[in-house]
Amino acid sequence: MIDPMTVLAILAMAGVTYLTRVGGYVVLKNRALSPRATAVMEAAPGCVLISVIAPDFVSRNPADLAALAITLLAATRLSMLPTVVIGVASAGVLRWLIG
Repeated sequence: MIDPMTVLAILAMAGVTYLTRVGGYVVLKNRALSPRATAVMEAAPGCVLISVIAPDFVSRNPADLAALAITLLAATRLSMLPTVVIGVASAGVLRWLIG
């Protein structure tokens, strides 16, 4: 059974990530950004994702640690969206299998 608060947290984080992307575009669409400002805008969703998975670094649950390793491996090879999908799916499957 999926905890409703977990689903709510995931949806809230997705909303914040989306608003970060759209808000930056709306506010800055007519301005020329410096390369540094562009890099900051591109890193914002990754920072949100890291804040979500950071507690798993100190987890004692083997399923969470394995999902974290899979997610980090995916992050080295894939873009943000496939990494998030793989991370969520691996955490769900491993928690179901291992507990």
